[in-house]
Order: sequence, then structure tokens, then C-alpha cells
Amino acid sequence: MAKQKKHKSNKDAFYAREKAKYDRPIFSREYIMEFMANHGAPIVEKEIAKLLGLADDDDQKESLRRRVRAMIRDGQIFENRRGGLCVVDKKDLVSGRIIGHPDGFGFMKPDEGAEDLFLSPKQMRGVFHGDRVVARISGVDRRGRKEGVIIEVLSRQNSRIVGRFNSDKGVYFVVADNKRINHDIMVPKDGCGKAEHGQIVSVELIEQPSKRSRPIGKVVEVLGDHMAPGMEIDVALRSHDIPYDWPKPVLKQAKAYGATVPEDAIGEREDLRNVPFVTIDGEDARDFDDAVFCESKPKGWRLLVAIADVSYYVTPDSALDKEAIERGTSVYFPSQVIPMLPETLSNGLCSLNPGVDRLVLVCEMYINNDGKMTRSKFFRATIRSAARLTYTKVAALMGNKKPADLEKQFQWFLPQLESLTAVFHALLSARNARGAIDFDTVETKINFREDRKIESIVPTIRNDAHKLIEECMIMANVAAARWLDRKKLPALYRIHDGPTAEKLNDLRSFLAEFGVTLPSHAKIEPRVYAELVQEIKDRDDFGMMQTVMLRSLSQAVYSPDNIGHFGLAHPLYAHFTSPIRRYPDLMVHRALCHIIDGGTVEDFAYSMNDLVSCGEQCSMAERRADEASRDVMDWLKCEYLQDKIGEIYEGRITAVTGFGIFVELKDVYVEGLVHITSLAHDYYHFEPAQHRLKGERTGQVYRLADMIKVQVARVNLDDKKIDFELADKPVKQVSETPKKAAKKKPRRKKPKTKKSS
Repeated sequence: MAKQKKHKSNKDAFYAREKAKYDRPIFSREYIMEFMANHGAPIVEKEIAKLLGLADDDDQKESLRRRVRAMIRDGQIFENRRGGLCVVDKKDLVSGRIIGHPDGFGFMKPDEGAEDLFLSPKQMRGVFHGDRVVARISGVDRRGRKEGVIIEVLSRQNSRIVGRFNSDKGVYFVVADNKRINHDIMVPKDGCGKAEHGQIVSVELIEQPSKRSRPIGKVVEVLGDHMAPGMEIDVALRSHDIPYDWPKPVLKQAKAYGATVPEDAIGEREDLRNVPFVTIDGEDARDFDDAVFCESKPKGWRLLVAIADVSYYVTPDSALDKEAIERGTSVYFPSQVIPMLPETLSNGLCSLNPGVDRLVLVCEMYINNDGKMTRSKFFRATIRSAARLTYTKVAALMGNKKPADLEKQFQWFLPQLESLTAVFHALLSARNARGAIDFDTVETKINFREDRKIESIVPTIRNDAHKLIEECMIMANVAAARWLDRKKLPALYRIHDGPTAEKLNDLRSFLAEFGVTLPSHAKIEPRVYAELVQEIKDRDDFGMMQTVMLRSLSQAVYSPDNIGHFGLAHPLYAHFTSPIRRYPDLMVHRALCHIIDGGTVEDFAYSMNDLVSCGEQCSMAERRADEASRDVMDWLKCEYLQDKIGEIYEGRITAVTGFGIFVELKDVYVEGLVHITSLAHDYYHFEPAQHRLKGERTGQVYRLADMIKVQVARVNLDDKKIDFELADKPVKQVSETPKKAAKKKPRRKKPKTKKSS
């Protein structure tokens, strides 16, 4: 190979950006990857330093080493077994995150959002759920799924694992509470600590799993003998590796800001302390990160949405910032919140409490009578919230018959509420006109007794006040995304892709069974879903169809690669309104402030690769928080039914699988499984396109959304599973299509026989 010339920094197109970020800038990731690709073969780090002219500069060599390690961690390059560095895009390789399955196999979700790779149990031996790997596409299995072979592990997600400690004939091991982790963690005798058989423990991994050996750990914490009240949250936090303790540098930095806004910060901002902003939240809310003000204008309304300026306090690469991105989001449990920021900020300086000065980032929007945003701008300001209102109070004041005491107390607010109500209805009309999807789903809330046992599980009610604030926040998010797009600044968008062709075909086939037609276009617009919801909302089988429609859609994620938000029918959408509890919102604030300060694309602190990595981390943290919250809810619901074994309930089928039907109990909102083996007197076949089980001999059908009676048979707290058994035949089945019903032949009369003489 010909001797390569040393490369100079002026050939790096992103050198200006690196220079703005670091005192002693190093070559950009983009340039290093381009250099490695042009090299044409794996190359060791020492050779890269030599060819880039860094061999004689120890500081630059150390900076290069750190950058290379970061690029390996982020899946841009990987190190082969000989120490050579390779660009991941070569050799049909792909990087991504492991998704484990309770049955032992798994999937790798590629970073770039391509189709998941199926990983056999053999491939899963050496990795845990959540690990990041580089894999090679090895073929397609008999079900048409792409199969993968793991080449290298880029980073490990799990350093500690929570589970049940077991002692069996001198062998000690821990079975993970997280069912996506199939490995038993072996524990040497001197690593058992004070753990006893059956206890819930936390183990620190000494050795990660490999294809030839099991993981090894040592007990570092004994959580308890049984799942006492409150224990479910402790287990969920540790099982999903959610940070819950505050490092001392983080608390120290947060405390240093004090309890009041500094005067020098107020002087640099627009003073809006005389504007009667209000916060509108739930009764039990403790932090208030958004406030609104609205006034009528000749051609519509001027709407101000003020959001706590968290970016003033949480600066890039500070202790607070590092902890915030590690957490990614606040985690909400039924009786507790694990915040993204320390309470001195989340409930203090960054909470828009009434009657005190607060620093904010304001989105000023002009909305016309058609509910369209005609112009917007962003600026820093200081506000003093006039009142802390609740959804319940505002909804009552929005009604025709206002409670006398509330009307008297908030007389000063009524003119503004009139403007807010008017702009809300205009925004709602515009939402319907553009075809945004509005699914009618039920969320639940747990009410506890004093002993922290469940008293009841009740549905939460969304009133017009909830919807008013939601529409205001959506418009502010849209304005932020438009501003960033107009300035061509790379940013984190909230993206939601439409249904895949395969899911559309499945949905189309399913709906056809009930006489409902879905257009045969290869790509469907959100309007089609929205119109379909309106078309079927009064049918008895609406709940079933809505569920299947929901499951046909993908999950929303964070990414700098904007593809729009399918569900909201917006081509540009970003999260701007909750920087106290979501890190992506903080990143959007930093981008907006960069524009406000006159910054350019070239001197922005974050590259596209930085944002891709940040988006993936935030999306993962969001999924992690959802899974942890779901685990806690599942455990609490199991506990709730533990003393109700043998009782009979009416319920609705919420899912149909090849191994049985899931049923949610009416007015109880607890879900359990009727296993296919408990469906007696017939062999049942799963028909996935129709979401039903059908009896081979009897023709008995159990379909999604059918009402049936079930008996509570078993409750397993460890596995967080509830088993039901049928108590009777279906109470009410979803009707067949009129078309099919018409085709049924009338029962044929038996011929009369002559009487014998």
C-alpha cells in the first residue's frame, strides 16, 4: 500500500465546530470515519495518530484515544480481535441494542431504525438485554425474519441485576427479576454476603456472560425476604438500572444556586412579571414547568407559553447535565416520582410557583381564527405566575354554570379564560381538519389505603381543561420544531413513523372481516386513521378495532432525522414544553437559545452524531421508564387480586395470542391470562389476522373485545402474572359483518314422514 500523507486539520470540514467546543480541538468523528474508510483496511489507533500527525503530541493522542473509545461506544466503529479499528458500515455490519425475550431468543434493534435482526438463543448467550453490539446479517429464517450473528459487544448496559437468590446443593445463583434476562447469575460462596435462599437481592456483575460461560456476580445488597409495600419500586429501579441516588457533585451544584433567581439573570431578559401567566396542572402536581397567557387580537389570538428555563441552570457537561442525560426522564410510579433533576431545581427554581420570580423561555404565537399559527418567536424572559390552577377548577369555570365560589375567587382570570377557551376550540378544529389521530384510551390511577395497600383502581378523566393545555403545548412544540428547521440547526425531533406495509395489510384484512374498508394505498395518511375512528366510534366493536389500529402504529422516538409525527399529523414536531422531566426538551432549549444568541450551524456545540447518540439514549430511557412503571403496576395489581382467588368477574378480551387470551376485568382494570390449555372440550386454533381463537370442533370463537366471565385461578407475585379460567361462555361476542350474516343459509326443514298404518 502506498505511503499515506499526514493529514492537516484544515482538511476537516468540521474543525470550526470542534474548535468552538474544545480548547485543544481534535479531528471530528466525521473526518476520522472518512479517513478510516479511505484507508481501506482495519487500522490500529497508534497508526491513526501517526498518519494524522499526532504522534509527537501526548495531549492530542489522549484526546484521539478518548474520541475513538466514544465512537466505539456509539457504534460508529468497532475493534476487531486483533485490535484493528473498522468502520461499522463496512462488511454488511450493523450496530444496535439488544432486546431480550423471556423465551431465550432476542432481537437487535439497529441504530439507524432498519428492520430488527432476530438473534437465536445461542447468540443471546453472550449478551444481556440492553447491551449494544455490532452484528452481521447472516440470512433469513423460515418466518422471513432477518437473522443476525453478533460480532462484537460495544457496551454493556447492566452492571447490577436484581433477582431472587437461590441456594441449591451448594450452588448459589440469582434469577433475574427482569424476565428479558434469561441468564442465571452464578454467585461464588464468598460472594453471597448475608443473603439467604429466597431473598430478593442486588448482585454486582464480576464477569459478563460470554458464549462459553455464565455471568458471575456478588451480592451487594439484600432488599428483603418478601415483597413488602414499597419494595416493588426498589426492585423496579434496580431491575431496569434506573439511577435513583444523587451523586454528591450533583446535589452540591444544585444547592449552590440557592432558592431565589439571581438579579443579574433577570436584568438580561424581557420583564413579563406584570403579565398574568397561570399554571394549570393536576391536583397532585408538585412541579410546574409551563405557564400560559392568552389575549384576543383582531384576527385571532396572541398566545404565550412560558417554559421554565432549565438550560440556565443545567449547563452542558456539568455534573447536573451528566446525571440528567443518564436519567433521560423522570420516572412516575403510582405513589412516587424519581425526578430527572434534584428537587431544589424541579420543585424549586425551575418550578413556576405562583408569586415568585422565575426564569423562562417564552414561545410567542399568533393564532388566526382558523386555528393556524401565522407567526412565532422565542425569547428569554422573567415571569411571576399569578396563580396555580387545577384542571378541575378550570374545567368548572369553562362550563356554562360556574360555581359561585370559584367565579368570585378567579373573577380576574375569566376574561383570559374566555380567550384561552376560544383559541382552544380553534386549535381543536384545526387538529380535526388536518387529520390528527385521537384515540379514546383509558388510563387508570391507583388509590391507596393508609397501609399502602390498594383501595381501588379507577379510570382518570380527561376534561376540557386537560385538552386546552394539551393543544397549547402541542402548538408550542410545533413552533419550536419550525424555528429550528427554518434555521437549519440540527436538533432532536419527536418523530413518529406511520404503519409499515406489512402492518397495513394485516389491519386491512382484519377490518375487512367486519365490513370496514381501509384504502389500498401503499402509504396511508394520518387522516385515514382519524376518519376511520370517527366512522366506527359508535359501533359495539369500536374498542376492538381501535386496539388493532393502535397496534399497527410504531412507537414515537427522538431523532435528529426528522420524518414528522404521524399521530399528530405534523411534518415538524419537537418536545419543548417539559425540560424539568425530559432531557430532549432541554436539548431543544439549548438549540433555541443558540439561535436567540445569534449562533450559527457551524458553531453549534452538537454535531449530528452527538444528537443521534443523545436521541437513542433518551428513547431508551423513555422505554426503560415505561417498563419500570408497568412492572410496578403489574405487581400492585397482582397484590390486589391475591386475596380474591376464586372470585368471578366480567371482563373484556384485550389480546389474543397463540397460547391464550388476555382479559381485563370490567371496573377493576386488572389484566390476566386465560391459557389455551384451560379452554376445554375442543382444540383451538389461533387466527392472527382476525385476532381470535377458534374451536376446531365446536366453532366457538374468542375474539378481541369479546366480553366473557372469568374466575381468578392463580396469582404469581414473582412473575407478576395472573391466571384466569373461564367461568361461563362469552357474555357478548362482537357481531359478524352484515355481509357475512346475510350469506348464512336458513335452517332446512325436515321432510314430513308418513305415519305407519
